[in-house]
Amino acid sequence: MKKHQSPSSDNAELSQDDIDLFRQSIGTTKRVKSDTVRLTSGQKKHIGERQQVQRQSKTEFYFSDEYIPDIDTQGTVSYVKEGEDRYLAKQLRRGDYAPELILDCHGMNKETVKLELAALISACKKQHVSCACVVHGIGERILKHKVPQYLVQHPDIIAMHQAPLEYGGKGALLILIDLPVDVSPLL
Repeated sequence: MKKHQSPSSDNAELSQDDIDLFRQSIGTTKRVKSDTVRLTSGQKKHIGERQQVQRQSKTEFYFSDEYIPDIDTQGTVSYVKEGEDRYLAKQLRRGDYAPELILDCHGMNKETVKLELAALISACKKQHVSCACVVHGIGERILKHKVPQYLVQHPDIIAMHQAPLEYGGKGALLILIDLPVDVSPLL
C-alpha cells in the first residue's frame, strides 16, 4: 500500500496551523510514563554468569570426581550400560559405528572437560547423533583415567570403548548415546 504525499511535504516542516489542527483533533492528552527497564552492560554480564553457574551445576551432577566406577582404566576401556547388549562394545571396537562428532580434550583441565563432555552429549542429542569420539590423549594419563569415569556417570551413555586406531586408538574413546525415540510418523 502506497502513501499519498503532497509534493510540498517531502522535507518541509509542519506549519503552525497544521500543528494546532492536530492538537485540536487529538484533544487533551496525558504524557505516557515510560516503564521500560534498560539493562546496563554490568547486568548483562551478571545474567551470563548466573546461566553459566546453572549449566555448570547441572553438569557437575553427572560428573563427580568423588565417584569412582568399577571399570578398568589401566587397560582397554570398555563399558556397556546395565540392561544393554554387550555386543555394542565389540561393535565400537571394530569400528562398526563411525563418530559424527569429535571432542578434542588436549590442553583442557578436568573442570573444562566436564563442561565440554556435557555439551557434547547435549549436541549429540539435539543433532540426533548416536556415536561420538572423545579424544583425551595419553599425556600424564589424568584425562585418560577421568574421562571414562565421568562418562559412566551420565545416564545417556549406553556404551563406550577404546577407539580404533583411525579415531585415536589408546588416546580416544568412542561413545554411544541413548537418543530419544521419535514417535512421529515418517512421511
